Amino acid sequence: MDGMLSQEEINALLGNMNSNAGDTDPGSSGGEVLSADECDAIGEISNICMGTAATTLYSLVNQKVTITTPTVTISTWDELVAEYERPCVFINISYKAGIEGNNVLILREEDVKVITDLMMGGDGTNLVDELSELHLSAICEAMNQMMGSSATSLSSMLNRMVDISPPSAELVDLAEEVDSSKVAFAKDQQFVKVFFKMEIGDLVDSSIMQLYPIDLAKSLYSIFASAQEVKETKEEVKEEVSIAAPQQANAEMAQVPPPAPQMTAQAPPMGQPMMGQGMPYNYVPPVQDVQVQPVQFQPFNASFNPITQQENIDLIMDVPLEVTVELGRTSKSIKEILEFAPGTIIELDKIAGEPIDVLVNGKLVAKGEVVVIEESFGIRITDIIKQ
Repeated sequence: MDGMLSQEEINALLGNMNSNAGDTDPGSSGGEVLSADECDAIGEISNICMGTAATTLYSLVNQKVTITTPTVTISTWDELVAEYERPCVFINISYKAGIEGNNVLILREEDVKVITDLMMGGDGTNLVDELSELHLSAICEAMNQMMGSSATSLSSMLNRMVDISPPSAELVDLAEEVDSSKVAFAKDQQFVKVFFKMEIGDLVDSSIMQLYPIDLAKSLYSIFASAQEVKETKEEVKEEVSIAAPQQANAEMAQVPPPAPQMTAQAPPMGQPMMGQGMPYNYVPPVQDVQVQPVQFQPFNASFNPITQQENIDLIMDVPLEVTVELGRTSKSIKEILEFAPGTIIELDKIAGEPIDVLVNGKLVAKGEVVVIEESFGIRITDIIKQ
């Protein structure tokens, strides 16, 4: 033996090193886990998308929302079960345009209770014992708006239209057997875990996670890299054009010969020979007096008004308009509306005996009082609102 390793032995050694470092994914169809560039790209994509989602969540809960820069790692289902609090809420997000695949967003159960309480008009402290279908529906709507805004940011980054389906939410106990249909990947395969720290006012100081299948993460990186190459190419072309434009202009100016000198002379009187024939000159005609008069217009007939002409009014006489009689208005929070039941009394902003409003196509035109005509309600006009 010459002491040198064969190519098969080298490949075997490299394969063992990669397996020990967690750089291979035997269970995935891709055969490899993410490279450093791919992890950086996924982190940048998630950072921008979650920043947009945090702004949307702020508008829903009316509390300051802070989501930190993410940490991207390769993980397994067993590691996830061991390190994350349970039960938790799994939110499945599926892409329907621009990207193929889906991912899972994981929130702690207590965080979901706080967010839904804030969305329903509470102060984030009146938490229920168990999450109901109403709470899961509310968090789905919040995630739908958050991930919708994230998809808009993702469209700008990837230079293509990205759209998602309405998310679905489910309370999952990781200690129990979890159906594979509730997650975006097979539980015996590795996946990409993107970890964020999240703060909502003084109520939530927690974390959220976003899980990507390996294939989806690689697809995102491929699209992202292509979009960046196109962007860099456009910037290089734009820079070259901006540099070449003044140089080309200077070259063209250098090639243009200076204009020949021109001499100005008066034309000789009629019948006299022109002096210096053959020499160019510009003929300047004598100035003549021009008579200027003000413009006169035909006066309008003051008695003519097309708006008041009967034949024009007849054109719109049969147009139907919606007449609405408004007894009063009030504002209620979502929490108060959900508490409505038969017998609930709603106080309006009108005082008893105050005239009610008459609106035509939503515009206030008159005020009146309620009357009863046989078995129907009616309104007697008491005042016409002058615009």
